[in-house]
Amino acid sequence: MDYIFINYPKCSTCQKAKKFLDEKGIKYTDRHIVTETPTYEELKAIIEASGLPVSKFFNTSGMLYRSMNLKEELKKSSDDEKIRLLSSNGMLIKRPLLVGKGKVLVGFKEDEWKELE
Repeated sequence: MDYIFINYPKCSTCQKAKKFLDEKGIKYTDRHIVTETPTYEELKAIIEASGLPVSKFFNTSGMLYRSMNLKEELKKSSDDEKIRLLSSNGMLIKRPLLVGKGKVLVGFKEDEWKELE
C-alpha cells in the first residue's frame, strides 16, 4: 500500500513535503484536506496509530483555530470531542499528514521524513 498524503495545496509546508516525496520517488495518494476531510473514524484510527496526543493534530497556527479560541476551549474537551471537532473542518487539522506503512507523520520535518522508503 502506498502512503496517503493529506494536505492543503496552497500551504507552503505541504508543497515542500510533496516536493520531498516526489524527489525521493515515494508513491502516495494525494488527498485535499478540505474537500476530503478525514472522517471521525479515520482520524481516530490515525491518531491511535500515531501514538501522539490528539492535541498534536490541531493546526494551532491557523486562523480558524485562533478565531474559535480553541487554545482555551480544548482544555475542557475530551479526546472524543476533539476528534469530532477535527473531523468537522479540515482547516483545523495540522498538515500535511502522511499515513501508511505503519507510519503517521504530522507536519513536515524533513529529518522525520528521511526514514521513509
